[in-house]
Amino acid sequence: MFLEIIRSEGLAHLSYLIGDGNSAAVIDPRRDVEVYIETAHCKGAQITHIFETHRNEDYVIGSKDLARRTGAEIYHGKQLDFSYGNPVSEGDTFELGDMKLKILHTPGHTDESISIAIYDTQYGDKPVGVFTGDLLFIGQVGRTDFYPDRKQEVAGLQYDSIFKTLMPLGDQVILYPAHGAGSVCGSGMASREFSTLGYERQFNPALQQDREGFIESKVSQKPYQPPYFRMMEKFNQEGPPRLDMLPRPKPCLPGAFEKLIEKGAQVLDLRSPEAFSGAYVPGSYAMSAGMLPGFAGWFLDYEKDIALMANDCNEVDKAVKLLIRLGYDRIVGYLDGGMETWETSGRDYGQIPSVYAGDIRKLQEKGYLLLDVREIEEWESGHLRDARHIYVGKLPDHLDELPRDRPIITFCGSGRRAIIAASILKQRGFDHVENSLGSMAACQKSGCQIVS
Repeated sequence: MFLEIIRSEGLAHLSYLIGDGNSAAVIDPRRDVEVYIETAHCKGAQITHIFETHRNEDYVIGSKDLARRTGAEIYHGKQLDFSYGNPVSEGDTFELGDMKLKILHTPGHTDESISIAIYDTQYGDKPVGVFTGDLLFIGQVGRTDFYPDRKQEVAGLQYDSIFKTLMPLGDQVILYPAHGAGSVCGSGMASREFSTLGYERQFNPALQQDREGFIESKVSQKPYQPPYFRMMEKFNQEGPPRLDMLPRPKPCLPGAFEKLIEKGAQVLDLRSPEAFSGAYVPGSYAMSAGMLPGFAGWFLDYEKDIALMANDCNEVDKAVKLLIRLGYDRIVGYLDGGMETWETSGRDYGQIPSVYAGDIRKLQEKGYLLLDVREIEEWESGHLRDARHIYVGKLPDHLDELPRDRPIITFCGSGRRAIIAASILKQRGFDHVENSLGSMAACQKSGCQIVS
């Protein structure tokens, strides 16, 4: 009997390969499915079942491609009309050798959400683990904001699913959620990947409330919903485009790269904020590889090609994996040799001056506008005096609120979101834009006056 955790970096997505003997099941597979096939092969097992705990909003599910390559059957909750796979109901069971998987209907995050309890039939009738999808995380619970006209009802469903369905399984049950810390599907998760229902019952902050308090807490939350969520929902209900292999963008010299841009390609610059500030191809999005999973879906157009600016081919390969997991398949090329080849070709490039945190107040007194692009909770917990707040993901919708006759300093927690904002402002014709490298982290160390 075995259980393997498959981690998808950036998305903080956790999927699972579980089995006994020569039969195995996959829970919530990502789109590039080779890892499940290879791991099952090494275990001497055939993947026969694929379970989706819910219709995911933050990444493209890999079930159809995995089923096509293995012959496995796909299963998901019957409360949503999927165009593929098989519906399951509360109490349905599946056997893999001495292992039994039992379906639990656990609505809340979504109506069709299921959890899957794991039983070892050779050692009693109590479950040993449970896959909870996006219902219950380690140190937190899932979002309930996908049904805005049913806020109280859905929050109540989530509470009931946790306390009336999951917790009665027993304190000994090991928790296997679909996401870890850093996921857009919930904030405040613990950084560890191991816990039990008993531990969460005692120490998960979200579970230390009665039903009324839980509902009130969930209804008051206002998490951001990136526009790409709608595309993920469409892909994951209808089935995404077939993916036989990862795209391999072609290396381009400056002339060919420029032609891609002229044809409408979006340039995604994966380098650090410091590198982008020094020199960038005009019109580029600044988005270091670590920020790509959380922010590409806010800005990139699915109907346009994508061209990459990177330090090396390894960075390109990493970005390709992250992009296809978000459903971006039109990755057509990258600048061979990086920014140096663009500069030495004699082509124009942009620059964004950097601002030391200790100088921000002086610049504000000279008329600079400080634009804080952090999340609202971060802003409310403390910000610099006289700053303007617009979340980076919402920035394109609020450009008319910003002055074009004043210099603007972009600001966030460390400078990585701020450089994204700065690149967007430069794209949209704001001439005098500067970026605060270090941003709030540097301010806290350098003695900036922070208000709330």
